[in-house]
Amino acid sequence: MNAGRQARPLRSAVVVNPVKVADPAALHRTVGDALAAAGWPEPLWFETTVDDPGRGQTEQALAAGVDVVFACGGDGTVMACVSALAGTEVALAVLPQGTGNLLAANLGLSNDLAAGLAVAVERGRRLLDVGEVDGHHFAVMAGMGFDAQMLAATSETTKRRIGWPAYVVGAARHLRDRPMKVWIALDDQPPLRRRARSVLVANVGRLQGGIHLLTAAEPDDGYLDVAVLTPRRLRHWLSLGWAVVRRRERVPRMEVFRARRVEITSNRAQPRELDGDLIEPGRTLRVRIRRRALWLCVPQPERAPDLADDAAAAAERGERLVEEDSRDLHLARRRYPATS
Repeated sequence: MNAGRQARPLRSAVVVNPVKVADPAALHRTVGDALAAAGWPEPLWFETTVDDPGRGQTEQALAAGVDVVFACGGDGTVMACVSALAGTEVALAVLPQGTGNLLAANLGLSNDLAAGLAVAVERGRRLLDVGEVDGHHFAVMAGMGFDAQMLAATSETTKRRIGWPAYVVGAARHLRDRPMKVWIALDDQPPLRRRARSVLVANVGRLQGGIHLLTAAEPDDGYLDVAVLTPRRLRHWLSLGWAVVRRRERVPRMEVFRARRVEITSNRAQPRELDGDLIEPGRTLRVRIRRRALWLCVPQPERAPDLADDAAAAAERGERLVEEDSRDLHLARRRYPATS
């Protein structure tokens, strides 16, 4: 449906991380012009800060009565917006600017600004579950161990230079680290004891580069998918990685469980992350599911059920939206030239 033009114009806000944006003026102009072409009013604009990566700004947008919040930045910006929007009727639209935005990767949006705008104005919506950790929320996954080590070892400079493959460089530095002893409690079951390199608690299963780690993970099924990775040698990592890339049903050195509540306890403090953003290291990671808590702007379906496939068509529609607005603006300037 073309609801962006036929339904009531929606009020919106943009929560932007200025560090991630190369040309803030161009971003402001493109977003404002595209929304105007769809009949929406000028959005409110909020910039994140070092002290507040986006949650407070999103709460200000909620207080102003907006219908849609655009998260424009990396994983930290998106996660902060998710934490503020969980449990509300206001929808989240992602305008990814970081090199490794996990939620955008699961939507197939990459860094396509036009696609993100088209997805929002067309009003495709999906009500998703979110995970909660100590009052913070995530839409994709939380993790303890190797995955957080990899993030910590990946420099921003390298990410800007080569994109998501920078994480491969960071991962290589920790392949031979010793495993952690963990106890994993799933709902009310007795804890499992493992020597693991990483424990991931996922709401959606796609990683950077389009890799599906957890092929059965669904973002609205009311469950968290838990992956316990136990490789000890380089050959274990190679066989695990090969099976994941090939989308094998059984992956060596990886166990998968499902639960609504997950508590991971390690024998020592471990690095931890939420949606690709590092949080304070700790010995425990407690996660619970919040069912159907987040309205997310998603591509209108085309031919395939996978959101990533639908997003390719959304990008084309977004480009047309931006081009149409630019053409209308050019004609208006010719018809009503500025006078001194």
